[in-house]
Amino acid sequence: MSTTYGSFPGTRPRRLRTTPAMRRMVAETRLHPAELILPAFVREGVSEPVPLQSMPGVVQHTRDTLRKAAAEAVAAGIGGIMLFGVPEESKKDAVGTPGTDPDGILQVAIRDVRAEVGDDLVIMSDLCLDEHTDHGHCGVLDAEGRIDNDATLERYAEMARVQADAGVHTVGPSGMMDGQVRVIREALDGAGHQDVSILAYTVKYASAFYGPFREAVGSSLKGDRKTYQQDSANARESLRELELDLAEGADMVMVKPALPYLDIVRQIADAVDVPVAAYQISGEYAMVEAAAANGWIDRDRAIMETLTSVRRAGAGMILTYWATEVAQRLNRGE
Repeated sequence: MSTTYGSFPGTRPRRLRTTPAMRRMVAETRLHPAELILPAFVREGVSEPVPLQSMPGVVQHTRDTLRKAAAEAVAAGIGGIMLFGVPEESKKDAVGTPGTDPDGILQVAIRDVRAEVGDDLVIMSDLCLDEHTDHGHCGVLDAEGRIDNDATLERYAEMARVQADAGVHTVGPSGMMDGQVRVIREALDGAGHQDVSILAYTVKYASAFYGPFREAVGSSLKGDRKTYQQDSANARESLRELELDLAEGADMVMVKPALPYLDIVRQIADAVDVPVAAYQISGEYAMVEAAAANGWIDRDRAIMETLTSVRRAGAGMILTYWATEVAQRLNRGE
């Protein structure tokens, strides 16, 4: 005798999907504006924002428009803003001097945003040399053109001090140098900045999805960063990096990129009791925007689906270029 599923008296999962209100009530994963962090670029020497061709809707800000973007972020209720400085090309050099100049564009931007929003937004800064060097690498190079880890750490320590002096709440060391968290923590504490926290780029893969970011920061990079960023084939390596960063004093940890590495996000989240972030990077953003512009996908649904997947994987914070837009939508109950 044949029997249909509908004749069974037990629970029927589809009953919990019948209406938008029902789906909303039983949703297991929710986004909140406070969990979102806005990456923002500020460019030295421009009088108008410079649109990025590879990232429609994202710009290199002027100092004034950056302040407005920070105020808008506060109004939307997002958690933080991650600042990247783009110095004038003529100021770049082999050791990334603009990155440690108190009047360098990133330090100026930190002071501007702090003056605009105070403590109403967590002000974060990229602590890396790649935007500031004429060779585009994340550190100092030796005579053979290889990364000099220890020389780079000295530069990172100085960057930490000047960014903290400018008023940053959190530094984000993204260069993937061995020992960087320890050196930065010691530099901050030694300069009286014990309250400045460290968001460690614990897991950062040598990804094909960074392309648009290179335009955003005016990168001078020739070659690649495969000798110091992680190999996409490796997962256990992430847990070793995690153990080291926590032992060295990381307050928060991050996985970058997000979508191609949701399995890593979950492994990291399951392994720690500190806040976990994931960075939805430029290539992830560009893919959605390009597909939507061609009419191939529903842009708004795709944005929310990707962010929800990162949150579901275990990230408590998400860096995304859609942060303010999505926060405003959440506030409207969309």
